This record gives sequence, structure tokens and C-alpha cells, in this order.
Amino acid sequence: MTDNISNINYLFDEIKRIDTKVSFNLEKLKEKYDKDIDDFRGLYVSENEVYDIIKTPFEFRAESESDCLQEGLQTTTGDVKGEINKSKSLQNIKELFDLDNFEVDTFLICLIPELDTRHEKVYSYLQNDVTKKRPTVDLVINLLCNSMDEKLYARKYFYPTSSLIKNHLVYLTGDGQEGQTPLLSRTIKVDERIISYLIGENEIDPIIQKFSFLIEPTKSFNDIIMAENDKIMFTELIKRNDGIKIPMFFFHGAYGTGKKVTAEAICTEMNLPLLVVDSRLFLKGDPGHILSITIREALLQNSSLYLEGFDVLLEKDAGVNVGSLVQELDTYNNWVFLSGEFPWIPDGILRNHSFIDHAFPLPSFNYRKQLWEKLLEGNTKNIDLDALSSKFSFSAGQIRDAIFIAHNIAMVKTGKFELSMENLYEGCKAQSNKNLSSFAKNVMPRYTWNDIVLPRDLREQLKEVSGHIKHKGKVYSDWGFDNKLSLGKGLNVLFSGPSGAGKTMAAEVLAKDAGLDMYKIDLSTLVSKYIGETEKNLSKIFHEAETSNAILFFDEADALFGKRSEVKDSHDRYANIEINYLLQKMEEYAGIVILASNFKTNIDEAFLRRMHFVIEFPLPDDGLRELIWRNIFPGETPVSEDMDYSFLSRFKITGGNIKNIALNAAFLAAADGGEVKMDQIIKATKREFQKMGKLCTSTDFGIYYELVK
Repeated sequence: MTDNISNINYLFDEIKRIDTKVSFNLEKLKEKYDKDIDDFRGLYVSENEVYDIIKTPFEFRAESESDCLQEGLQTTTGDVKGEINKSKSLQNIKELFDLDNFEVDTFLICLIPELDTRHEKVYSYLQNDVTKKRPTVDLVINLLCNSMDEKLYARKYFYPTSSLIKNHLVYLTGDGQEGQTPLLSRTIKVDERIISYLIGENEIDPIIQKFSFLIEPTKSFNDIIMAENDKIMFTELIKRNDGIKIPMFFFHGAYGTGKKVTAEAICTEMNLPLLVVDSRLFLKGDPGHILSITIREALLQNSSLYLEGFDVLLEKDAGVNVGSLVQELDTYNNWVFLSGEFPWIPDGILRNHSFIDHAFPLPSFNYRKQLWEKLLEGNTKNIDLDALSSKFSFSAGQIRDAIFIAHNIAMVKTGKFELSMENLYEGCKAQSNKNLSSFAKNVMPRYTWNDIVLPRDLREQLKEVSGHIKHKGKVYSDWGFDNKLSLGKGLNVLFSGPSGAGKTMAAEVLAKDAGLDMYKIDLSTLVSKYIGETEKNLSKIFHEAETSNAILFFDEADALFGKRSEVKDSHDRYANIEINYLLQKMEEYAGIVILASNFKTNIDEAFLRRMHFVIEFPLPDDGLRELIWRNIFPGETPVSEDMDYSFLSRFKITGGNIKNIALNAAFLAAADGGEVKMDQIIKATKREFQKMGKLCTSTDFGIYYELVK
């Protein structure tokens, strides 16, 4: 508060000094013109009125903050101190923008009517025009220069490259098109943000305010979970900062990986605020002008600068000269952080300056586990941190957001903020990338282990697959297999068997058990006759899958995963290229892929070698079919007690066929107004046989044959 009052007091002392220069100019005018003619100057501001204004000093000496705000800065006047250090804000303007005495006086001349409108009459009188209420370049030069040589030399202070103009401390206006108005006739106005700064108001410039905010950092490196070698690197950079040009940083990585919080920690060590600006701001107008306003704001705030989402300016259709922007940023002698999602090097732009490109990868399993524990703030009872860390490759930001969503879900369901694994899974799914829906069907898993009927060995294999999903983090991270493998860290599973044998249902069971989303992709729709299109389609799917935290279920795999053929023509060559490309993408992918094929013999041997599991789904035998029949109807469905399940199990059909028959029979029973009986089952079986192209024989239908004749 005291500093602010001192700033204002000194500011008006300086204005008094400028008033003295104006009075001197008035005396010269009085000598030059006859009094009778002078009475008409400006049509009409009288000489006496002007002298009254000038002789009445700026009575703005502030005693308290309330005086400044409530009484319009009107207090008693003291002696002119004359030392520039009495106003930190004015001194800062001078030092930050490297202003000389002429520029300071120019600035103050232009500032006076912004603080006291009485001086508009003075400037109108001096310029012999009542419409000119702000100083022109000509007036300022005449007030501050004595000889013609000085006046000619002073013109440079109003060129676009001058400190006053290029830093937007003042700007020039004129009648009509500015380029056609002579320089001397141009009016000078102080920028509103600079006026606010001088009188102690420090809000961000309105031009950038909607896209920026100021952080007063409190986080240190001790508050961040990050690799120890990264902490050491940044700490050493801070120590070496004294006396050298600060490097520019480009932080890249996915959302929430710690880019901004690392910049905050650096600023905490440097005791600097951090001005965060959304880079989309530069697409809203002239990027060069907006950047200069941004840099000016950072200077006024004495802050580091963080440009968030810098990727948007690198896109081809952005229409931004990034090279010019980066070179302009390089002139800012403080910490500058650019952030984006992908790596980028400004080749050839910063030849004489250090540029540090630093990647922020998704945290490893162990770091994710630490983040879950920290962000849950000790509320880890009944929470399986290993499962969450293993199944969801999240950044710190995504974990924080998932917990927030889980809290809200818990509040809606129970009225309490108590977390459960179910709520956390829902929160995690909400944070996962949903863009795969553009290429695949998002299947909501409904089936559980109790719903699926399988041979014992096949069920055991599926349980082993489930174990791979649950314990991936422990085996790869804790047990060191991550260091043994460069590729192939995902889980690739092949389900083979006839249609309806339970392949899709088994995939849903695994997804439900793991608490993951599942996307079903029909490979037959991805294969294109146009060269290169199949690879593009596959690339898009695997790219989106990287952040989906979901199971990819490729159905109809035979459409693409056929045996690679001997190259006889160009078609064969490109077909093999597609298969090789898919092999490459599967090896690179770290997620879960399940392939479904009707015939394992159709699958290329190279694919089979890359499968962690190859699981054969046979036609069910009589015992399994009877079990499927007994479990096929929901508990709410009225089913006759006379249902002959032993007889129904004799039909050599798949579980998929049984599901179709049960559903059709339920509709027949509903139409009859009663419960599901053998009559409806037999009729529905007849329809299923007709779909399959099978004859209904007395051998198959036995005592029920009369119903299907």
C-alpha cells in the first residue's frame, strides 16, 4: 500500500515538472502573438483560462490508499523531489523498455490529459485547435526541442521501431488512413494497460486476458513425482542461471504429464510468477501484435512466460509464421516455456541461443502407483492401486481428473464421497480417449464369468489372459521384464473357432472382468482396394487406441490376417505390405488386442508367433450345450417346468444358435400369452435351422418332429 501511494505521489511530481515545460512554451507563444489576436486561439480557449490551469498544480498527493481510490487522488501538494526512484512503477517503465529522458518526458506529456482532463484545453490552446485534445508529435517535439536539428532528430522517437511505439507504451492515431497522415500531425495516446500499471492496478491486459492467467507458484520439485535425473537437471539449470542468457524450453507430452507444474516449480525456485497463455490466442488476430502485448505483460508482471498448446501454431493451416514468433520470444530475457503434445525443434531459428526440448512421457507403472496413492490422499482402503496403475496408462492430470469424477459418481449414488473401485473405474473410463468410436463399435461389456459356458481347459486359458491384464505392471515394471523387451509389451490373443462358439462373449467377459471398455472392429470394413488406404485405416485405429485404455477386438480377422502369398503380381505385393504393416503396429502397441477368426489355419504363421495366447473355441458337446440351455433364459422369463433340456442338448449347434432360438421362443411365448414351452423352442429351432440351411429331420427332432413338418 505504501509503495503504491509513493508511486502515485512521485508520478504527479513528475507531471508538475512537465507542466513547467508547458508554461515555458506558453510564454513563448505570448511573446510571438499579439494579445488581441491571441484571444481567438483555438476558437475558443482563452489565455487566462490556460494560465489558470497551468498555475493550479496537480494537488494529488496521496496520504492513504482510500484517498487514491475514493477522492480521485486529490490531496495536498508537496515539493518536487526529482529523484526517479521515488516511483517504482515509473522507474520500471523506464528500465524495462530502456527509455531515455526524451522518451520519459514524451510519455509524461501524453499521460497528463489521461489523468486530468483540464489539460485537454491546454493542449488545444497550444495547438491552436479546440478539437486537438491530445498532444500531437509536433507539439511534443516543440515542447521538448529547441533547435531545428533537435526537432529533426526527435522524429525517430515516433517510428515503429522506437521503444515507445514497438512496446505499445503509446500509439499514434490520425485522421483518415494513418499511413496518409503526416507524422507531425499524428496524435499520441498512452495505452490503457500502461496507465493502469502506473496507478497501481495490475490486471492482465484485456487483449490477452480471456486466454491467460497469472500463477503465483507454490509447488516445488519436492511436491512433484518425477524422475530423479530430471529433477537434478532442472535444479542445475536454475543454479547456472546467474549471468547467462536463459534457454528457451519446449515441454512436450500428453495432457497432465507435468509440463506446467514443472514450470511452476522452476518459478518457485526463482521466486517468479508465471504468466500462462493459451496459444490459441495467436489465431485470434495479428500473431506478432498479440505476442508483443504478451511479452509486454510478462515484463510488467516480472514473470516467466508459459505458452500452452503451442502445437496449434505448428499446424499447416494455422497460417502463423512460427519462426518470427520464436525469434521475438527469444528477446524476452526471462524464463520462456513452450508446451505441446509432440516434439518440435525450431531448426535454424535460434542459431545463437540454447533451446531445450524436454519430453514428458506418461509415467511408468511405479510412478502411476505413487501418483494414485498421493492423489487419493490416503483414502486407499479397498482400492487396488496395482490394478488401476496396470490397466490405465494415465498421466498425473488424468488420475486427478478420474478421482474427481469418481467422487462425483459416489456422491450421486450414495450421497457420500467414499470411493470404490467401481466408481474409480467409471472415472478412469471417462478419462480415456473415445475417438475410437469413429472407427469401431464401443461394446458395453455385460457378460461375467458366470454367464459363459466353456470347457475347463478353455476357461483356464481365459483366466490366464485375465491374469496378464491384471498383473502387467508388476511383471514388466517390478520384475524387470520392461528392460528385457523393446517391443511386444502388449497382449495379443487369438480366438479361433466357428461362428457362435463364444469368441465375442469371451472377449466381453475379459473386458468386464478387467473393468475396461471394448471396441469391436470389423477388419473386413478396413481393407481397401486402394493402395495405402488399408494402412492409413490401421494407423488411425492404433494411434487412437494408444490413449483409449480399452481392449481392441478385431472381428473377421480372416479378411486381412490371411497367409502371406508368394508375390505373383502387384496385388500380392501390396497385400503382403498391408500384412507386414499390421505386424509392425501390433508389435509397437502396448495395449490389449484380441483377434477373432473362424479358421486358425487361415492365420499367417508370423501372426501366430506374435500371439501370447491362441485359444480354440470348439463346438460345445452335449453336456456343455445342456448347461448353456439351462442358463440361457433370464430369471425374469417365465419358463415351463417341463422343459426337456436333455433333448435340446442333442442339437449340434453353437451357443450363438442357442441364444437366437431362446430369444425367438420368448417372442413366440409372449405372443401366445403364456410361458416359454417346448413347443415354442421347437418352432424357434426350426427357424434357426432354416437360416443355417439345415433340414429338419425326424432323426434330429424325434418326438417333436410333428411340430416342424
